[in-house]
Amino acid sequence: MNPKESANLAPAESLVSPCAANAFSSAPIPDYLQKTYWWAYLHPNAVRVFERQWLVNLILWGNFARLRDAALNELGEVIDARVLQVACVYGNFTEHLVSRLGSQGRLNVIDVAPIQIRNLQAKLKPNSQVTVLRQDSSNMQFEDGSHDVTVVFFLLHEQPVEVRLKTIAEAWRVTRPGGKIIFVDYHRPVAVNPFRYVMVPILTTLEPFAMDLWRGEITDWLPSGAKAAQVEKETYFGGLYQKLVIQR
Repeated sequence: MNPKESANLAPAESLVSPCAANAFSSAPIPDYLQKTYWWAYLHPNAVRVFERQWLVNLILWGNFARLRDAALNELGEVIDARVLQVACVYGNFTEHLVSRLGSQGRLNVIDVAPIQIRNLQAKLKPNSQVTVLRQDSSNMQFEDGSHDVTVVFFLLHEQPVEVRLKTIAEAWRVTRPGGKIIFVDYHRPVAVNPFRYVMVPILTTLEPFAMDLWRGEITDWLPSGAKAAQVEKETYFGGLYQKLVIQR
């Protein structure tokens, strides 16, 4: 992070609550993110390159809107709940989520990268129902059970297993009993899906942690002792993507 970028971090941004001021100084960017994904999320050119709806859709082989809506439909047409989105997302995922907020709905969005926070703030109109905070997904600064729904959209595949375990444990912790945790991410495609063979070199080269999601189930990484009341899994595009909904 260069000095100019750090100097531009303003805790009084229109979408950041007063408590965000402390969050800006308490969440260092993880080593794996700096070493592996600097080009996609941290470099000043990253946002200019990847914040294009058509490109995000292309990266997901035309499935972005389908996967976005699959996740959001779990929240309902009108959302009057306390929702946590773990990590900013390129594309219009958050805008569509915000458009569904009812009068009682509240959205917290967290991300560990200041450039991603500023990018999301630029995409959203000022809204007292939305708070964007700098926090690490593996060490969230929320109370236990503080959210009704937690959404983790294409984040787990970017994290090494030790971080992924902590992120899932934190998502479980901050979601109230009876609430939902919604994961959307990669999944092992069926054998006859040609993208199964296209994606192996892509993921192993650019997404070195993603193949974990081909080899195991997200439920395998739930914290010890966690007993879900209900688990629903649905796959898309010949099994390449999955939506997993866990009710606590």
